[in-house]
Amino acid sequence: MESQRKEIGNGVSINLTYTDKFKSNYLGIYIIRPLEREEVTLNSLLPMVLDRGTINYPSTLLMERRLENLFGANLKISASRRGERQIIRVSMEWADGRYTGEEGLDKDVLEMVKEVLFDPYTEEGLFSKTYIEQEKKNLKTRINNKINNKRSYSINRCIEEMCKGEKFSIYPSGYVEDVDGIDEKILYDHYRNILLKSQIEIVYTGHDNKMNLEELMPEEILNRESIKYVPREVIIEKSQNKNQVREKMQVNQGKLVLGYRTGIRYEDSLYNGLLLGNEIFGGGPNSILFRNIREKHSLAYYVTSNIVKHKSIVLLDAGIEYNNYQKTVDLINEALQDMVKGNFSDEDIEIAKKSVRTSSESIIDNPQMVSEFVFGKIIANDDRSLEEMIKQLEDVTRKDVIDAMKTVNLDTIYFMYGPNREVQNEKNKK
Repeated sequence: MESQRKEIGNGVSINLTYTDKFKSNYLGIYIIRPLEREEVTLNSLLPMVLDRGTINYPSTLLMERRLENLFGANLKISASRRGERQIIRVSMEWADGRYTGEEGLDKDVLEMVKEVLFDPYTEEGLFSKTYIEQEKKNLKTRINNKINNKRSYSINRCIEEMCKGEKFSIYPSGYVEDVDGIDEKILYDHYRNILLKSQIEIVYTGHDNKMNLEELMPEEILNRESIKYVPREVIIEKSQNKNQVREKMQVNQGKLVLGYRTGIRYEDSLYNGLLLGNEIFGGGPNSILFRNIREKHSLAYYVTSNIVKHKSIVLLDAGIEYNNYQKTVDLINEALQDMVKGNFSDEDIEIAKKSVRTSSESIIDNPQMVSEFVFGKIIANDDRSLEEMIKQLEDVTRKDVIDAMKTVNLDTIYFMYGPNREVQNEKNKK
């Protein structure tokens, strides 16, 4: 699938991927913000408030009824972290008119999206105080509940410790202590500011229905003067000190997370070697870590490693028994050294290539995934097609994998453990 890109205003571009593969169309509007402590909580709260109503549909119920009348169109408003960026996304997926027989459906959908983003429900020129207070409570609950999923919490804690002083350590959902200071005026002023100063990417995937997507943007957005572009992430190539962090919580299973620096930027030619190297190392059920630590030695309930593309780091996480901590860490270190020494088979390389290729090819099976892929290329300044990316992966050699894995160096070990180990120790003392 080829995408067409067109700048329609200062800091505003349309990206079109036409295809008849899907029965639905997908439109995503991406507002790109820097990941900064002073606005991360505002950016997390804003989608929740925008989702409460518009000028013509001033409640959640009325909005849902309108979406039902649009043949069950699916509206989503969210904020997420992408490297050291925070992305506010308004998206709509709807049935293509070829299958509904509704000629005006596309126009109605565009009007709804435009209204959600540019004409939200307000009272006396500001967001509804009632809605603000309700969503502040919901946001606090969401932030506080992050600890309930111990696996994702431990990964976030490793990131916080590993990337102290870097923007990537900022928790993307925001901070409870910052919520109370937000009122309807502060949030509305912030909303207006990001509309007038942020890079905005409009990404459409679906049938060529001859829609005029330029109509989505009001004149004041197209004619903005000062745009705040988010710079490339800071990449630390090698850690100077090894951090070890241990936290005791009410868990029955230890959560082990190892954070590695690589220094290989996603635009570097060696990045493809890192992709395949990570797949062989810990990327799936055929990986060295899975075969050795989980299956052979039965030390982990799960073990996997993932690359954080925009920060050039690798995060490995495992669920283990407390008394298997050192043995597991030692085996992980041995597995990494085996990768550096080239102690993996040609079959491992082929399996890894097939896995990454299959994952990459699945992008074109879903319009939202296509949209996310196109947007990812934009912020990475990558003009390659999916086919070109896959071809370059196929050309990766054993030497490329070894050279890439040589850059992987341990920065932080985070371990969450429960009270049972200490209780057991106390019993042993008696």
